[in-house]
Amino acid sequence: MAKNCFSVIIAGGKGTRFWPLSRAQRPKQLLKILSRKSLIEETVERVTSLCGREQTLVVTISEQLAALRKELGQLPKNNFLAEPEGKNTAPCIGLAALEVTRSRPDAVMIVLPADHWVADVNKFRRTLKAAIELAMRTDQLVTIGIRPDYPETGYGYIVKGKAIKGESGAFVVKRFTEKPDHAAAGRLIRQGSLWNSGIFVWKAATLLELLARYQPNIAHGLDAIRKQANGKSLANSNSTLRAAIIREYKKMPNISIDYAVLEKAGSEGKVLTLEGDFGWSDVGSWAAAHRMMRKDAQGNAGNGRWLGLASKNCLVHAPDRLVVLLGIENAVVVDTADALLVGDLRRSQEVRELVDELKRKGFGSLTIK
Repeated sequence: MAKNCFSVIIAGGKGTRFWPLSRAQRPKQLLKILSRKSLIEETVERVTSLCGREQTLVVTISEQLAALRKELGQLPKNNFLAEPEGKNTAPCIGLAALEVTRSRPDAVMIVLPADHWVADVNKFRRTLKAAIELAMRTDQLVTIGIRPDYPETGYGYIVKGKAIKGESGAFVVKRFTEKPDHAAAGRLIRQGSLWNSGIFVWKAATLLELLARYQPNIAHGLDAIRKQANGKSLANSNSTLRAAIIREYKKMPNISIDYAVLEKAGSEGKVLTLEGDFGWSDVGSWAAAHRMMRKDAQGNAGNGRWLGLASKNCLVHAPDRLVVLLGIENAVVVDTADALLVGDLRRSQEVRELVDELKRKGFGSLTIK
């Protein structure tokens, strides 16, 4: 266990990708899709042996704070930081970096999403330990790149530059490419590019320095929050501190850490990538979940009570009543108490757009709880 290391879990999902099972107050990270544990519970278990429970932080939005504290009762109450509103990952990670440097000014922070799936936990931990050591030695930003299994168009890609001498599987990042089309994804894979996992390792102080350099609007807000905190935890319920966080967040841009810092630092050779080969997915859709589930001889998979007859490559989630599939292919069926989804499994990425349409058509209450 690394004493000078913090795990920072980003848990601000909107609950749109897995509707109707997921809702705004029950986002993907709280779902039990692939096992009997929620995705965020599995994420916490994967990283606590690296930095310890006391140094595992969760950053979320205010309306999900109570649910996450309940789900993760093994973590100290003050390890949960609440954003007043979602502003993408740059402000969120900056806030966490403030909290880390408050405790240990020279600490390394592992930043990872709450809702990913990992097949080989031991390999995952070994990769992160290597990334921690690399970040400590080099004071560079380290990304975890995943060796692709297929030309996925929903992921960003890391184009590798020169190998780092004496560091197995480590490369300078040449550039980042966001969500290419199928043909471009195939070319990137043939060139040896990696999927961008969204898992990062760096010194918290270095990240804050780069935010000051590249994103002064965020850095100024964080500095105002730091001064108001006056050495106290940002999880403190002090009303004056909370008001300062709300005020400064309103001024911050809505921007990802990739655009805010990584692409700019990468153009200056300050970003490294470490190859990971531990079985990984961001579980970004029902189709992605189906890909990782145990299937019958016809490629059907499901949770709960279901039966497939002359049906192929389907996914069913039916915890409360029997769902029978008859003579259909490539379907996703999700049965909940107040809504039923029946769709083409191959179009499950469009569920997010479906949630927007529900709101426009007056069914917004079915997207909340």
